[in-house]
Amino acid sequence: MAEIIHVEVVYARLERQEVASISLPAGSTVGQAIDASGLLAKHPEIDLAINKLGIYAKLARVDTALRDRDRVEIYRPLIADPKEVRKQRAAEGKEIKQGGGESE
Repeated sequence: MAEIIHVEVVYARLERQEVASISLPAGSTVGQAIDASGLLAKHPEIDLAINKLGIYAKLARVDTALRDRDRVEIYRPLIADPKEVRKQRAAEGKEIKQGGGESE
């Protein structure tokens, strides 16, 4: 009898997190788990060519083999570059410290 592994496939949306717990044959890949989860049919905005994937927050490829109890994560594309946001906040902070606001 073939060995079975149990994994979770997770897609974090803005409103809530979607979790699918599935069982697959040992040696299954990230892509096979995502297909079996039904999340692609439920969320047509997921594009495996664009969305990054991970296993427990470590980036993974579609062809990465899974182990029992792995958590496959489908990440949404970033809305803004975190480095740019930090630069903008730092620049705004400098303006405030220098008294860059209007005076009455």
